[in-house]
Amino acid sequence: MTLTDRSIRHDRRPILIILHQERSSPGRVGQLLVQKGYDLDIRRPILGDPLPCTLENHGGAVIFGGPMSANDPDEFVKAEIDWLEVPLKENRPYLGICLGAQMLARQLGSKVAANHDGSTEIGWYPLHTTERGRRLMRWPKMVYHFHREGFELPHGAELLASGDAYPNQAFRYNDNAWGLQFHAELTRVMMHRWVVHGAHRFILPNAQQGREHLEGRMLFDAPLKAWLDDFLDIVFEGKTAAAATRLLV
Repeated sequence: MTLTDRSIRHDRRPILIILHQERSSPGRVGQLLVQKGYDLDIRRPILGDPLPCTLENHGGAVIFGGPMSANDPDEFVKAEIDWLEVPLKENRPYLGICLGAQMLARQLGSKVAANHDGSTEIGWYPLHTTERGRRLMRWPKMVYHFHREGFELPHGAELLASGDAYPNQAFRYNDNAWGLQFHAELTRVMMHRWVVHGAHRFILPNAQQGREHLEGRMLFDAPLKAWLDDFLDIVFEGKTAAAATRLLV
């Protein structure tokens, strides 16, 4: 199927997009989903947008990252974690990115916490695929991070990829729920914004400097984007590893 063929398929239910700041964007995830023929239903619970009581009218959901913690006492944080019962009970596709993955871990009874040594992952770091992950698809060797906390692997979840500082980087729970600790959704504009507004965090342990973020993008972004395109097909269209054969370097 060509990009043009996919883009004119308007019979698909929209994907629920949950963001955590007024100017947040679904970035490359949103762009690719639209190219695949999905509409986006963008909601910001932190600004008062309601969440649906069912995903019957949606093709799935994505919860993105944000500067807050899944452990924060804010009502919207608790509400989003509780709401994750909906895709889990209805077996609807769900993708959690960074905070969204940590919220899924919390919903499944796992802890979210910083490393004892205070180390972060802010910049580009190696990704180590597990055997289960390799059977699913090909993965990029380097991925982009911007976080100070990680999550325990939920009971019953399959670990798909690990990292050096934070061991749990990607997991699947049952057939429909996925969590990613890293960010594949950043466009060039988004990364520049994060580097500018997040520069005060570059002094944290294990964080990379801004120039390393931008230099890493030139080296590692193309395979990360190619992986994301295939990964979204697996999450939202149920394609198998045989359909995700693009070679990543």
